[in-house]
Amino acid sequence: MKQLLTILFLIGRLFSPAYSLVMVLRAFLYRKNILLKSQRLSVPVISIGNLTLGGTGKTPMVRYVTRLLLDRDLRPAIVSRGYGGKATGTVNVVSDGMRILLPPDMAGDEPFMLAEALPGVPVLTGPERVRVARHAIQEFGVNRIVMDDGFQHLAVSRDLDLVLFSARALLGNGRVFPGGPLREPFSTLERAHCFVITGVDSGNRTQVEDFQRRLQGAFPAKPVFAGAYLPAGIWHSKQGRVYTLAEAREMTVFAFAGIANPDSFRQTLRQEGFSLAGFKEFKDHHAYTAQDVAALVAAAQVHGAQALIATEKDFVKLRPFFGEFPILALTIELRMDQGFDLFMAERLGEQPL
Repeated sequence: MKQLLTILFLIGRLFSPAYSLVMVLRAFLYRKNILLKSQRLSVPVISIGNLTLGGTGKTPMVRYVTRLLLDRDLRPAIVSRGYGGKATGTVNVVSDGMRILLPPDMAGDEPFMLAEALPGVPVLTGPERVRVARHAIQEFGVNRIVMDDGFQHLAVSRDLDLVLFSARALLGNGRVFPGGPLREPFSTLERAHCFVITGVDSGNRTQVEDFQRRLQGAFPAKPVFAGAYLPAGIWHSKQGRVYTLAEAREMTVFAFAGIANPDSFRQTLRQEGFSLAGFKEFKDHHAYTAQDVAALVAAAQVHGAQALIATEKDFVKLRPFFGEFPILALTIELRMDQGFDLFMAERLGEQPL
């Protein structure tokens, strides 16, 4: 997969300047309200997005930020495009804060996972996020909007723009799509309010510190924070049986992932001391079938594994196919330092957390 991307990016270099120009012009038109208009909502908006293609940990950050807001007795709603979901309404209510109303295939992987993890928080999807956010404000009385994957969605004005980078990828080759993984030129980070590098560990800390210095040199007024992923627990496909992390580490497991960067999951399992019998990659947002699960179980048994293990994002889509063979999910929490929490409170006009 990496070799294929390298080849595609090499071919795409010829078109990168044109795409960069289009994205810069688009941002200019929004900034000047010429043809394209950015609309302000009646409540503060927090956007969580990225500059690069692929996974940077937006969903764990959305969960983290939303919990910060809940801790202060605020009433947030999460607004998402709902990528990968089959729901086609102008506004799709995944959760009204009391009940989950759409299954994963309709809601999209991430919105459904957020709805499960954040009871009491409305989660909505739709193509026009201005309309979706206004619906959340009017129907559910929320006083904060958390916009998932919003850095390039300039139709909504935001009060706080967080841009995330994966510690394992950073800027990649530094080129704009289709010559590289950047959605926009590096210079467009000027409109962000802060940067967060996710997935920092002992193996990538040196590269992360170099990248932090680069960001601070280019944008000295914008703070740079780092976050680490830590295992939070294990979900189990068999109700009534829950493994602890220690128990799961004692098992031989066959892992699989259908996320933007599946190798990151494999590295996490190894770093956490899991005994891997094998690993299967699927494309991002893969729609699992009974045949997929049967093949995974067969592969696990051939390799002597005692269970399958997946990401949370994959696990929520596998429930219709649970059987006798155990399927586990490693739950991950993003951990940020207090400086980030204080920054959040200050930017939103709240007292320190």
